[in-house]
Amino acid sequence: MTQHIKPPRALFVPFMMGSHFGVPFHAALQREIILTALGRVEKAEKSGDIYHFPKTWAEARKEGKEIETRRSTIE
Repeated sequence: MTQHIKPPRALFVPFMMGSHFGVPFHAALQREIILTALGRVEKAEKSGDIYHFPKTWAEARKEGKEIETRRSTIE
């Protein structure tokens, strides 16, 4: 869809629909996504640049499960 719309620049995050910032409570990943998106404003080499975020949904979900486990032991 992003390729069809052709925005000036975009960040493609390969996560499940509705989980654009990863899993709940994963503040480090959420911050990384936001900083990467903002960085693309400056670093995009040409109009229409689409940058693919280098983390997969499987990696984010695995990290998210570890965070959930730590949170449940604290509560």
